[in-house]
Amino acid sequence: MDDRILHHYLEEFRGGGDVGSPEADTLFDALIASQNEFLVAELLAAWNQKGVTEDEIYAFACIMRARMKRINSLHNRLVDVVGTGGSRAKTFNVSTAAAFVVAGAGVPVAKHGNRSATSVSGSADVLAQLGVNVEADPDASEQHLNELGICFMFAPRFHSLSPTLAKARRSVSGPSIFNILGPLCNPASAPNQVIGVWHRDLVEKTANVLARLGTTCSWVVHGSDGLDELTLSGVTHAAEASEGQVRIFDLEPDDLDVKPASIEHLRVSSAEESAVMIRSILQGDHSDRAAVDLVLINAALPVFLSSVADTLSYAYIIARESLSSGAALSKLNELAAATNK
Repeated sequence: MDDRILHHYLEEFRGGGDVGSPEADTLFDALIASQNEFLVAELLAAWNQKGVTEDEIYAFACIMRARMKRINSLHNRLVDVVGTGGSRAKTFNVSTAAAFVVAGAGVPVAKHGNRSATSVSGSADVLAQLGVNVEADPDASEQHLNELGICFMFAPRFHSLSPTLAKARRSVSGPSIFNILGPLCNPASAPNQVIGVWHRDLVEKTANVLARLGTTCSWVVHGSDGLDELTLSGVTHAAEASEGQVRIFDLEPDDLDVKPASIEHLRVSSAEESAVMIRSILQGDHSDRAAVDLVLINAALPVFLSSVADTLSYAYIIARESLSSGAALSKLNELAAATNK
């Protein structure tokens, strides 16, 4: 039965049809129940070719939010900084590095992520290389968040999807709707998020979904060089979702008082390479100014959104102090120790 549903929507997508909100539960259940990896991959590819709509993202995000395991935060402020993956830039895990800088600046971080489906290194992959036990259960993640001011929430521990769907995602050329859904479904309900997306067309679309879901104030960003983060090498296309409204604008490195720089040399080919770069930056090796500034501007934005700083430039200064003082490195060491008890 479930595979007949998938065949139906495969033909719908190939014909340019969309999934209506009342049908979303049916398709979602069929996707996670199917054991036909090839069929699921075909459907995801056809969906990508057709183009995922804002209403489809919203409907599926609502389903995943309603079904996910949640954790409770005792903090007055809380952020997540996350990329969707699928970026053609293939840099080291910038948002993961930035999360420790943000936490070191005194802003609690509920980091949500997974292993790689469409990139060389997912957040879970690089954190494991950095010594963090990413398999912590929800109760432990909640404790880490409330006691340390940072946690990692490994997506499979909070969302009941399926191994077949995971394999199908990896076999599809390019990211799918599930790359967008993960960042939209933070189990700690972080009121402030920075979500990097792999394509400019997703900036406003994703921000509109965040506004409909009720975020306090979050930004969606995409670098003109293809980076699913704020970038140093060109314009960052951005959208702010706040109080149900969306504002579209562009950012230049100068807006954060940093110099533009190439990031081409910051590409990595594995989680191991990414972890080496992150640890080096957190340990105080600032010989590669572009690598450091890329982390700092991506940490400055969630610091700014948390209302700790009233300007992006001041938020950058706070982030820089977190890094230079060793506070960011301490947060990594604390999380690694806590998750391995």
